[in-house]
Amino acid sequence: MAGTTDQEAFRTQLIDTGVLLDTGVRGVFGQGAALLEIAAAVDALVTRKAADERALRVSFPPVMPRRVLEDNGYLGSCPQLAATVFSFEGDEDAATDQAAVAAGHGDWSGHQRATDVVMVPAACHPVYPAVAALGPVPDGGQTVDAGAAWVFRREPSNDPARMQAFHQREVVRIGTPDDVAAWRDGWRDRAAGMLAGLGLDTAVDEANDPFFGRAGRLLARSQRAQKLKFEITVPIASPEPTAVASFNAHGDHFATAFGLKHADGTVAHTACLGFGLERISLALLRAHGFDREAWPEPVRADLWP
Repeated sequence: MAGTTDQEAFRTQLIDTGVLLDTGVRGVFGQGAALLEIAAAVDALVTRKAADERALRVSFPPVMPRRVLEDNGYLGSCPQLAATVFSFEGDEDAATDQAAVAAGHGDWSGHQRATDVVMVPAACHPVYPAVAALGPVPDGGQTVDAGAAWVFRREPSNDPARMQAFHQREVVRIGTPDDVAAWRDGWRDRAAGMLAGLGLDTAVDEANDPFFGRAGRLLARSQRAQKLKFEITVPIASPEPTAVASFNAHGDHFATAFGLKHADGTVAHTACLGFGLERISLALLRAHGFDREAWPEPVRADLWP
C-alpha cells in the first residue's frame, strides 16, 4: 500500500508528466490530455454497461439552487464539505476597498454576500427536485443518468486522488423500495466486476458518509447498520485503499424532501450510484503505468473497443 512518501512521489510524477496541472491549492488541479482521455474512456465504459437502463438523460451545471441544499439536509449532515457561492455587493467605494485588499492578498470577504446558488456536492442532488417537477414517477420506476458532472467538496488534501473538484458519473433510480434495493445491489456487483476487469485490485466495503459531529456519528452507525452505502475501493496513493465508486440507498429521504411520488400518491424511494472518474483514472495509471501502450490488452480493449 502507498505511504505518505509514496503518495508525494506519485503526486510529483503526475504533475511532472502533465497528467495533473498544479494550481498551488491543495486538491485543485488542472487536467492534462492523458487524464482527460482515460476518464472519457471510463465514462464511455459506464455508458455501455448502462445501455439497458433506458435512462432519462439529464445534465446540470456545477452549481445548484441554495434551497436544494437547505431542503435536503446536507447543511446539517455534512456542513464541512459544502461550499456556497458568494458575490460582491456594494458601491464604488466598497469595490475600490475590496480591490486594494485583494491586491495584497488580504481578506476581502467582508464585501461578499451569499448568492442563491451553491456548489454541487454530489451529482445526484439536482436530480430529485428536477424530476419531481416532471410529475409522478412512471409505472415501473425511473432511472436518471446525470452524466459525468463536476462536483465540489471542501476537502483539501495532499492526496492527488482526493480532489476538491472532480467528476462524478452519476445514475439515480427512483421507484419502490424493493425495486431500488435490487437496482443498487445489482449495480454494485456489476461495477465490481467491471473495475476488476480493468485490472484493479478491488474490494467492496460497507461504508458511511462523512457526517459531521456527534449526531453525525449516530447517523454513520445507522447507515452502516442498515447497509445503506457500499463503496468499491482500490489502492491509489493513500495508505489505505481509496473509494472509487459508491452505491447508496436513501429510503424516502430525498423523495419526501422534494415530493417524488408514484401516481397513486405514495412516496417513492431512491438510490444512486457514482463513479469517481478521476480516481478510477489515477488507479489505472497506478496499476498499469504511465505508458498506455503497455497496458494489458484486455484492459485496453475494454476502454477503447
